[in-house]
Amino acid sequence: MTTKFVDEYHPLLFKEPKDKQPKFPNRSLLMAACAACIGGTFQYGYNISIINAPTMHVQKFINQTWRERYQTNISADALTLLWSTIVSIFTIGGLIGVTVGGMLSVKLGRKGTLLANNIFALMAALLMGLSYHTGLFELLIIGRLLTGLNAGIGICAQTLYLGEIAPTALRGGMGMGTSIFITVGILTGQVMGLKELLGKEEHWPLLLSTTCVPAFLQLLILPWFPESPRYLLIDRGEEQGFEKALKQLHGTDACDGEREDIEKERNNLVDFQTKKPWQLFTDRSVRWQLVAIGLLNAAQQLNGINAIYFYADYLFRQSGIPTDKIPYVTIGTGACECITALTCGLLIDRLGRKVLIAGGYALMSICCILFTLTLSFQDASPVVPYLSMGCLFAFVLSFGLGPGGVTNILTTELFTQTTRPAAYMIAGSLNWLSFFFIGLVFPFIVLGLQQYCFLVFLAVCSFMAMYIFFVIPETKNKTFIEIQNEFKSSSHRIAE
Repeated sequence: MTTKFVDEYHPLLFKEPKDKQPKFPNRSLLMAACAACIGGTFQYGYNISIINAPTMHVQKFINQTWRERYQTNISADALTLLWSTIVSIFTIGGLIGVTVGGMLSVKLGRKGTLLANNIFALMAALLMGLSYHTGLFELLIIGRLLTGLNAGIGICAQTLYLGEIAPTALRGGMGMGTSIFITVGILTGQVMGLKELLGKEEHWPLLLSTTCVPAFLQLLILPWFPESPRYLLIDRGEEQGFEKALKQLHGTDACDGEREDIEKERNNLVDFQTKKPWQLFTDRSVRWQLVAIGLLNAAQQLNGINAIYFYADYLFRQSGIPTDKIPYVTIGTGACECITALTCGLLIDRLGRKVLIAGGYALMSICCILFTLTLSFQDASPVVPYLSMGCLFAFVLSFGLGPGGVTNILTTELFTQTTRPAAYMIAGSLNWLSFFFIGLVFPFIVLGLQQYCFLVFLAVCSFMAMYIFFVIPETKNKTFIEIQNEFKSSSHRIAE
């Protein structure tokens, strides 16, 4: 009887206890994550923010170039159109990048895709740096398209890499590297755009070309670290490479549990091939996961965070802050989001994903209500503009605490190895399309609703808070197979 009991239940008896699982990543794992992020989502955040500082200088350059070519000044409408194209074509590049990023991650590997992706960043830096000296503002458009392409591929490949190299107990914190480096990139871009550094008129070509620096850093550091162990074993079937990568990333003593989980996932997927995006739409087994990541990624752009940044300068001016000091105060918003991303990284494996993202959307809903009230009574008292500023910072903090970082982690965790790249292509496409849509439509929303525009975002945030609370299962400390099974059972109950 005793022998039978031990034979039947020995996996449970000898399974590594939760409290003995690693609580902190070892040095090799942490360095690999940083190497992936510096040329991945850091580039995304950096290229979003550095374009703001040289706005007037670039527009002046376009006007001068136009006058030299056609002996007349460019019209205000044409100048606005060209500048809008330079700014917004970044999102078109991102959309293209994310649609090919998943396929490249399957063919070249996660690490291989990240390394090859730096070609686009280096080409973009060269073109934008030469634009002024050649008198060709068209090079800025091509360069911004390439930076968007780099960002789209980088987000896709980097998030896959981080989610697959992290041990189960640290997957949330490691996955937060995506959000942390986006915010660090935004903050770094804001600082580099200050007039004390590269914000002067004569330095704007150099400022835009600094996107080559993170690319060079990744090319120097990332080759020292291995490919994703999951990719090596499940996609490539390389047993020796898998063992070597696992030991380097997790250490000899700590890799047994991860080896067991990865081998179990491989055995479950032995008869499955990596799926294409269009195949996921016809796969009923991942239908509810697709709905979830679709809503999560669309809401990440449509929840009002871009509107908050739109109103930032206006609120700072209303609060009496001198115009020349506003760039320094704006850095405070970037610092807030960076701090909350770091805080979320520390809390996510303790509190779980569900609490943070649902709580973040709930707090953003409250901020939308307060923001509408303060904007409606902006002239009622000298104190009200400062209350609006408080709402602005609270909104940014709430976004960084949950939706800003947890969304990408859930996209990783709700899918297995054969469906994850295609899921990222779909989720990323929706994210970039929503980014483009809100940039296109938001000015008209403001024009039509004015201060009541935040009621639209209130509806989005409130719906997402309830959807996450009632539908999305908690994924903390669960393997990808366990999450898939739990999500299926949870969704099945909802469907009934």
